[in-house]
Amino acid sequence: MCGTLRATGWMSLRKACFGAVLRADTRLVILGSLPGERSLALRQYYAHPQNRFWHLVGNVIGTDLVSLNYEARLLALLDSGIGLWDTIASARREGSLDTAIRDAEHSPLTGLVSACPDLRAVGFNGQKAWNTGAAQLQGHGLELIALPSSSPAYAAMKLKHKQQEWNELRKFLN
Repeated sequence: MCGTLRATGWMSLRKACFGAVLRADTRLVILGSLPGERSLALRQYYAHPQNRFWHLVGNVIGTDLVSLNYEARLLALLDSGIGLWDTIASARREGSLDTAIRDAEHSPLTGLVSACPDLRAVGFNGQKAWNTGAAQLQGHGLELIALPSSSPAYAAMKLKHKQQEWNELRKFLN
């Protein structure tokens, strides 16, 4: 059901996250909130062309991810020790904004600890991801990092300043 839309009532659609992109040797997981409309339609994390995720994380690992196809992007992340997932398993939401999320069911984030024994840190892509997921992972010996959102909806911070904060993730990849 991940990544699909399913009707839950005459006026709403319930949207679901994608499956986690992980390997046992993952050292850092970046968690978003819930995929937006474009991502759901294409069944790809961060598919909206104005979302700067692939640019930001590509600079973190020193690889031009934007020029790669989706599968190659995921493989480059995994090869760098980075996994992806979302803090919200499913929710009702009109459009793509986090502020429109209603009736959220949270992803079972504590399972990351057993699935990834080399996990050192979790980065939360945006305030909603942090607010939804950080409490679940406190006390598990992981570094928890609140990142500025890669979404074009978060325009309060310039890209170069976002990049400076995202670059802090590098220390968990060595």
